[in-house]
Amino acid sequence: MAVIVSPGQNEIQQMQKLGLDIAPHRKRMNESEPGLAQKFKDTEDPLRLVFVCAMWLTGFDAPSCSTVYLDKPMRIHTLMQTIARANRVFPGKHSGVIVDYANVFASLEKALAIYGAGKDGKNPVRDKKLLVEELRKAVVEATAFCTQQGVVLDEIESLGHPLPLGEGRGEGSGLERLQRIEDAIDALIAPDPLRREFLGHERLVGTLYQAVKPEPTALEFTGRVACLGTLAGAIRAKLNPNPPDISGVMSQINGLLDDSITGHAIREQGPPALDLSKINFEALAQRFKESKHKNTDLEMLKAAIRAKLEKLIALNRTRADFAEKFEDLIESYNAGSRSIEELFEELLKLSNSLNDEEQRHVREHMSEEELVIFDILTRPAPELSPKERAEVKKVARDLLTRLKDLLVLNWRQKSTARSQLKLTIEDTLDMGLPRAYTPELYQQKCSAVFEHVYESYPERNAGVYA
Repeated sequence: MAVIVSPGQNEIQQMQKLGLDIAPHRKRMNESEPGLAQKFKDTEDPLRLVFVCAMWLTGFDAPSCSTVYLDKPMRIHTLMQTIARANRVFPGKHSGVIVDYANVFASLEKALAIYGAGKDGKNPVRDKKLLVEELRKAVVEATAFCTQQGVVLDEIESLGHPLPLGEGRGEGSGLERLQRIEDAIDALIAPDPLRREFLGHERLVGTLYQAVKPEPTALEFTGRVACLGTLAGAIRAKLNPNPPDISGVMSQINGLLDDSITGHAIREQGPPALDLSKINFEALAQRFKESKHKNTDLEMLKAAIRAKLEKLIALNRTRADFAEKFEDLIESYNAGSRSIEELFEELLKLSNSLNDEEQRHVREHMSEEELVIFDILTRPAPELSPKERAEVKKVARDLLTRLKDLLVLNWRQKSTARSQLKLTIEDTLDMGLPRAYTPELYQQKCSAVFEHVYESYPERNAGVYA
């Protein structure tokens, strides 16, 4: 916490008469590095509470600030400016909170009458009890959505209270709860529209819950919020193709559940990262046939393919057709024109294709960087004979070598450097490309190569290939 006070003449003596020493506060306000304003705006900084007098009440903007405590009379524009400190939009923030100790609400209504009462004449200031009702409604809707998918949250939460051994439930209840959670994840993880809707419900509930706290009323919802957060967190972890050890996530969840429902661990280790180049596809297909959680297995394969695609396309944008094929497959499944088994089989074929594409530069006897320029020059046209393909490969190698010598510091900001780069591309292609390239196609390839270099080499020895 910190004290923020406007400077005044003879302030040290004035404060001393009141038995206060403002010197260390003033030193901190003036000499902190980084400054207190910057620290307060940083959501990772431990400075979370400031006591302000005049300074920071008007003109200071910290969007993450969520709560303002008022303990002195204010009115008109000063009051509007002050409450606006908590009313900025910020990720994960539902609304600002004004805690009024000085009974300024009557003055606030007058200020709103002057400055406007919000959209459609509605008063933007509401009692916090209404927020609790919004949370209750969101919880009911999220619970109903889960129930429609066969996920009964009450049953999962009830298994969090194991009875002593010999009294009906014991160690087995933990395994039963684990199984229920895995079943719930499989029911909510796919198809994509269903998963997005569930995660939307969970985000809304979580945001409203955080906005209601620290009201004691929030305790009523802690168990349900924790249960929804557990399922959403586990789904997001499974969608991560290279997940961290999920036990850390589970430990965090355990802490949240301690005061409401008994903690648990979904598994000691997260789902294995899928390295497509090392997958035994026949074994994976057989495992899928026998799996009880086909939705989960499918989403993990999709996440691995999506990560592989992002990597391959970042290196070579001519591979975008693979991404289009992938999205078409997903869309056809979401639309109901493919069964889950058919989609899994098609994705396995696509995975094989990606593995082949990743190694194509080796078969072409080129580096990945050379292959990109070669692909730009040959895709989608023209048709080339084996001899002409060899000529284009030589052009790609020579051009890359010449271009790298021209990538000076801040070359993208220097018109001379850009012009020299364009001339080099035009000269090299003009001299080396076979006759299969028409003048129009030649110009297209020159522009495409320059665009590739501009996007992929922001600086010398920097970029996606560094």
